[in-house]
Amino acid sequence: MSILNVLLTRDHLVVAVDTLAEDARTGAHSAGAKLLLIPQHNLVLATRGSAQFFLRIYELALQASFRADFTMEQLSSELGLVIDQLWPNYENAVAEAGLPREQLGTELVLGGWSPKNGRMMATAYAKSDSQRLTVVQPIVGQLASPGEPLRAATPSMAQADLIAHARLQAGYLNEQMGRQVAGGRLLVGFLQKSQAVVKDLGAI
Repeated sequence: MSILNVLLTRDHLVVAVDTLAEDARTGAHSAGAKLLLIPQHNLVLATRGSAQFFLRIYELALQASFRADFTMEQLSSELGLVIDQLWPNYENAVAEAGLPREQLGTELVLGGWSPKNGRMMATAYAKSDSQRLTVVQPIVGQLASPGEPLRAATPSMAQADLIAHARLQAGYLNEQMGRQVAGGRLLVGFLQKSQAVVKDLGAI
């Protein structure tokens, strides 16, 4: 369980994640990279869920980004199919490791500047069961995961609000799970045309 927040306007994209990572076997905590860039195309890929699955998706997306005919739109349309194709292998690995199936699940966001549309765009992907296709949803305005603790909060790209909202979410998740599953530090990607900046906004 992690934090994954997205705020989107025509000219700006903000993606926020926490850094708390947990070893599925030992429960040991570390700092994980849940937000990674494809800088030559002004794109960001971020996750909430399995770090290993995320890194495999990022590897494939990065490889695709080297194609001469690469477009953000094509990657966005292909990603759901790629997730569906890889998921059975991930389920088998979890089963072989003797880990509980309830730990299965991933949420991914791909976003950035679209030269074709002349604006920032982002798409969310969710997968937790090999019997169901990946849920693919274009993001309009915002996405907050988990959303429950932010129902009364006004969306804001201000850095003070971003970390305040993340702290609400982390407190909610940790209380729900009865242990620390979200936290660490807040990493935020700020994207606009021809620019991507990643900032560490501090401890959650």
